[in-house]
Amino acid sequence: MTEEADAGISLRAERKALEKSKILQRESERKIFKLVGRVLKKPEAERSEEEAAVLLLHRETVEELCKRQVRRNVLKRKQEEVFDDADELKSKVRQLAMAVKQAKHLVVYTGAGISTAASIPDYRGPNGVWTQLQKGRTVSSSDLSKAEPTLTHMCIRMLHKEKLVKHVVSQNCDGLHLRSGLPRHALSELHGNMFIEVCTSCSPVIEYVRLFDVTERTSLHRHGTGRRCNQCGGELRDTIVHFGERGTLEQPLNWKGAAEAAKMADVILCLGSSLKVLKKYACLWCMNRPAGKRPKLYIVNLQWTPKDDLAELKIHGKCDDVMSLLMEELSIQIPVYDRAEDPIFSLATQLQPEEVDSCTREIIAPHNGQEDCLTHPEEPTDVAVAVQGGWFGRGYGKGRRKKKAA
Repeated sequence: MTEEADAGISLRAERKALEKSKILQRESERKIFKLVGRVLKKPEAERSEEEAAVLLLHRETVEELCKRQVRRNVLKRKQEEVFDDADELKSKVRQLAMAVKQAKHLVVYTGAGISTAASIPDYRGPNGVWTQLQKGRTVSSSDLSKAEPTLTHMCIRMLHKEKLVKHVVSQNCDGLHLRSGLPRHALSELHGNMFIEVCTSCSPVIEYVRLFDVTERTSLHRHGTGRRCNQCGGELRDTIVHFGERGTLEQPLNWKGAAEAAKMADVILCLGSSLKVLKKYACLWCMNRPAGKRPKLYIVNLQWTPKDDLAELKIHGKCDDVMSLLMEELSIQIPVYDRAEDPIFSLATQLQPEEVDSCTREIIAPHNGQEDCLTHPEEPTDVAVAVQGGWFGRGYGKGRRKKKAA
């Protein structure tokens, strides 16, 4: 028994000694990295003989730090916004117009960049939501339901009306494609729509379109809106697909429509998307086909995207500017958004009397001031309300927590 006890103590002592040596080694490596890093920051001509000797002694550390700097520089370049000059932009848009005219099945993929003109920030731009959070800055935003379809939204709707665009696949949750008048059968909102809540207890699923942002009480993995289904009394849930979630609703996600459109596409036009999320959806890119049989890819974005090398043409310009020039080349007039004709007012379901106080977000109304739902008269409508909770910017916190823990 005494021998076994001694053996146990010996093993514990060995483990502790090993752990201690590992800690000391990591601490030593950190000190070396700091020392070498300080030396490398100095111009070569200003380094002392001792500092030069340090670099020679720790060549592997020098190589590792140089590799890290290269990676940082590449990442910085990818985050920079690039603008084509006026002549180059017009030349590229002419090429895009030719592709649009010749396309037999053109599909448009849209991202947050098409809504920035409606004062909705994007995610990865210089002033994007995740960019600001990465820098430790607070993100505040006014009620996003106040936004209206942009020139790009109206151009897309018109191109569909002219039968030049067959289908639109959007990552945006702002509902602006729907409000522009784009038919729902021609739209896949892969990450949901902030104006739509559904009852999944009913079969088929019952959909409720509202005149306000339904997501104020919802968040990652918590989708209940607090309102009840008129048919079965079950709790309604939002349609938002947060970062890290998998969307299963048939509508408004319409994955079936998106996959079928991608399968038939001969041209794909990507507008205002970093494509860092869309690239993961294999069914949208036909990558199982030989390169020559895939859809031709055209990208409009100010920053680098992971699909740039596969693109037939990359246009560095703001979406509204590019689409304005495109419509001019196609000799198609751009319709102006008219709130009185916004489809959301005819699609919307009124709140039940007992549900009037279930939302605090501003309710959108036609310009004549008449509303299909009851508003909150005690709240001033000209004051921007900070968005708390809901879909906007959700999913970033998960990544931040992991980073802090590392």
